[in-house]
Amino acid sequence: MAHYNSFEELEIFKKARVLANNVWKLIQTSNLKQDFELINQINASSGSVMDNIAEGFGRGGNKEFINFLGFAKGSCCETKSQLLRCLDRGYLGEETFDELNQETQELIDQLGKFSNYLKNSEKRGSKFD
Repeated sequence: MAHYNSFEELEIFKKARVLANNVWKLIQTSNLKQDFELINQINASSGSVMDNIAEGFGRGGNKEFINFLGFAKGSCCETKSQLLRCLDRGYLGEETFDELNQETQELIDQLGKFSNYLKNSEKRGSKFD
């Protein structure tokens, strides 16, 4: 958080936004449109990743941010699980699944690394400046 003025500048936020948009494209271009419950779940969980990053950043402290990064990571794992259901129900093919699955896994890994970075940072957060 040291040199970032807004959550939009964070690479993890940018990647979370791409993920949410890719999930929305899947919803709009597949037979998933007919599975309203799964649409609501996967749309909410993919959006929750970026929302939790934004909210955590806005809290201004590393401890709170780390907590919200954990929520974001959980939402990303939830999205990954829902992508498996989409595959199992035939809403997407193996190639599209592999791309989205890799995208979610990379984001999960980056959220963990950023959280660890904040845990080890001497700076406690912008609200302590």
